[in-house]
Amino acid sequence: MKKIIASILLLSPFALLAQEASYTLKGNIGTLSAPAKIYLSNLMMGAKPDSAILQNGQFEFKGTISSPRQCSLILNRTGSRERDRKPEMLNMYLEPGIINVTTPDSLSNAKISGSKVNNENEKLKLALKATDNVRLALMAEYGAKSAEEKKNEEGMTAFGKRYSANEDAQKQILTEFIKANPASYISLVSLKKVAGSVPDYGEVSPMFNALSDEVKNTENGKAYATFLDKLKATTIGAIAPEFTQNDPEGNPIKLSDLKGKYVLIDFWASWCGPCRKENPNVVKAYTKYHDKGFEILGVSLDKSKEAWIKAIADDQLTWKHVSDLKYWNNEVGALYAVRAVPQNFLLDPTGKIVAKNLRSEALEAKLAEIFK
Repeated sequence: MKKIIASILLLSPFALLAQEASYTLKGNIGTLSAPAKIYLSNLMMGAKPDSAILQNGQFEFKGTISSPRQCSLILNRTGSRERDRKPEMLNMYLEPGIINVTTPDSLSNAKISGSKVNNENEKLKLALKATDNVRLALMAEYGAKSAEEKKNEEGMTAFGKRYSANEDAQKQILTEFIKANPASYISLVSLKKVAGSVPDYGEVSPMFNALSDEVKNTENGKAYATFLDKLKATTIGAIAPEFTQNDPEGNPIKLSDLKGKYVLIDFWASWCGPCRKENPNVVKAYTKYHDKGFEILGVSLDKSKEAWIKAIADDQLTWKHVSDLKYWNNEVGALYAVRAVPQNFLLDPTGKIVAKNLRSEALEAKLAEIFK
């Protein structure tokens, strides 16, 4: 028994992250004093920022936390965050223990010590520096292009290839970091970046499973594991999860009501530009194949019923539509692990997912293959 207890005590601090642990964030910013204030923000979605008055450059925040969490230190030299349009900011991570932030003048020159997570984040930032600089240069180049240059299809295609090549280089760096640092919380953060807004379960799941138990058992790790479970349930070959939501008239529509037909579950929103641009292609497919046994069920991530109904009419979307008007918290969207729109899932007559995210020509080609 003593050996077991001793082994537990020797575990990494991450093993205790399921429980609240104390943190102290200390800092020194030159010789600044009141009325200057510093704020600790973004600890939690919707949480009110904590604040501290500087005394001879020194400040301190204390509290408890269960897992590492991204946060921001925001310095306002006038003492009023609301009146400062461009406050100095330092993005960092908060974790149990004592963390020190020191700078002789500005937060942009701050050094962080006493924090494993922040040290690992700095290591990754250094690895990504070259590709980050290329990305910033490409963004500046795009911003400087004239309207006519942006209409030049050949030129923009070439530009897009350069941008994509840099993104691929960044993804490779992130992937290598994750594989080399399975016990790092920053690897979990990096994995989300590699996965993107429309993750491939077959790519992401093995990388997540290779992370240490300590990382997977953090608050963020557990949440991502739940997300991956939902992603797995909507992979090609799986039976589409059942759901019921109301149409614009308030009538409940159940997915299984459409069983026996090929069904496209189309996630979209009236405010989504790419969705509205894709709608004519979906209308064309519906018109061509509806009488052959093709159905569409639109799931809107709208929050305004009026905007939702108007978009349905304006785009002539004559199929069935549902929404709970909860925006990104749409319950069907959460069930299907949808974090970006447009997205769609094509089901066969038994309810099995046979294709995902078919666009324009790809949707037409798949339906032509099915209804040949």
